[in-house]
Amino acid sequence: MTQALSIAMTFAWAAAAVGLAWYVASAAAEVTYVTLADGRRQARALPVLFKALLPFVGNLDAVVSRPAFAGRIERVGRTLVSAGMEGLLDGREFAALELLCPAVAGAAWCAATLSLGAAMPESPFATSGISICIAGVAAFALMPGMWLRAELRKRHFSIMKSLPFVLDLLTLSVEAGMDFISALQRNCQTRRMDPLNEELLRMVREIQLGSSRRDALRAMADRVGQPDLRSLAHALVQADEFGVSIGAILRIQSDQLRSRRFDRAEKLAAEAPTKMLGPLMLCIFPAVFVILLGPVVMQAANGIF
Repeated sequence: MTQALSIAMTFAWAAAAVGLAWYVASAAAEVTYVTLADGRRQARALPVLFKALLPFVGNLDAVVSRPAFAGRIERVGRTLVSAGMEGLLDGREFAALELLCPAVAGAAWCAATLSLGAAMPESPFATSGISICIAGVAAFALMPGMWLRAELRKRHFSIMKSLPFVLDLLTLSVEAGMDFISALQRNCQTRRMDPLNEELLRMVREIQLGSSRRDALRAMADRVGQPDLRSLAHALVQADEFGVSIGAILRIQSDQLRSRRFDRAEKLAAEAPTKMLGPLMLCIFPAVFVILLGPVVMQAANGIF
């Protein structure tokens, strides 16, 4: 009877492991999209852990609806919009994921760590099992925020990189006689869909739906939060208010953006020697010492022994 129960338990655990592996593989294969202003869908990459836990975030609605989470949900919601995840994740879902990741993935990590420690008593999993469990739970707790900040930096860098080129195209179009909105529409039609193009397309759609150009520019600046784009939007709003030529403002902003990009490149170049010092000290110098002093140490050891 005991042997039959052991076999049944083994099959049950094997079936549970296969089912979990199948569920994680299905979640990893799922493609997630956001809907752009013109109705097109653009792929957005989510971590596999997020995809696996998203169906369960509704179970924490009662928890994240408490007033203690209101400020966090608002801040995360704005960051998700700036990172281009609007419509894919909202602040409430992300707050629930911040609770589920350490609870579910951390529990699985601790169970695996303790099981390995019991199976291998001499391994670090047995001697430092509690520390490894705490470190794993802390890593899963920090992972959602780190992922969101990385996505925001990547989107802002893409906007900063493509903005001067787009400004040059808009300047040429406006100075050739096109109005600003027509130049934006042409830019959105001819360029590939990148983060900057997505935001400009959304601004054009808002203007077409009845928003004024000033309100659409302010909304884009607040939504994206990228410093260069915010500076451009405010300059265009002031030009619209004071009747200044749009072409002149675009050319001035393009020159300023290129100057700021050149300053950032100089700053990064100046920081490069300092950043290279760590790998140099840790990797290259020890290798040189081993190559030069290795034969001498071996000869001395042979002479002694």
